[in-house]
Amino acid sequence: MIARVLVIAGSDSGGGAGIQADIKTITMLGGHAMTAITALTAQNTLGVEGVMPVPAAFVLEQIDTVVADIGVDAVKIGMIGSAETAHAVADRLKGIGVPVVFDPVMVATSGSVLADDATIAAFERLLAVATVATPNAPELEALGGVEAVLAHGCHLVIKGGHVDGPRVIDRLLSPTGQLLRELDGKRIDTDDTHGTGCTFASALATGLAQGRPIDEAFATAVRFVRIALINAPGLGQGQGPMGHALGYNPFEELEG
Repeated sequence: MIARVLVIAGSDSGGGAGIQADIKTITMLGGHAMTAITALTAQNTLGVEGVMPVPAAFVLEQIDTVVADIGVDAVKIGMIGSAETAHAVADRLKGIGVPVVFDPVMVATSGSVLADDATIAAFERLLAVATVATPNAPELEALGGVEAVLAHGCHLVIKGGHVDGPRVIDRLLSPTGQLLRELDGKRIDTDDTHGTGCTFASALATGLAQGRPIDEAFATAVRFVRIALINAPGLGQGQGPMGHALGYNPFEELEG
């Protein structure tokens, strides 16, 4: 059966991040994407112009509706929308019995704030139900650092994209702090980095939904992000979207 990945996240009207990036990533990696949209945003490569949160009760209705019928093999949480939604989602995911990837989205690539202080404080509830957390460097600092995140009992990905230097080093830690995998790659010189965090977390969730060991799913997610960066289409006037199609158009090779 195809791996079923439920994404709980916000919509990006520019198509580079959020739900749009999640669906493209999961599809390209062979999974089936389902969504519970937490917020609508009006944004492009230059920034976020507006945010409209979805009521927490309706977020839960989306989750319950797809899980009851289609089922789920992994969950990815991105932009959560509000503190109320964070608490509601955490309650709903308790004991769900599948891997949960939590990408604690706080600020968009453009610098726009996507989570207020109350929402960030509620992230502790989501960390408690997560299998693995994937914050970038500033988000990890805002969550209290490595030890504070690991105290919740989840794996942790320490991403190197926001750390200066010619190399990008990504690390996967176990809940006890053991280094499970480290990947060292040359930094890709591009401004088209919108949606990297969303894309990585969804790729990781897809691998886990497919039953892969977490270190293998981590390596695949890093590789997918790198290839998507290399194949960015160069859209927009700011930080453009990645090339989720990886420079490949399978439709042209099919008959029917």
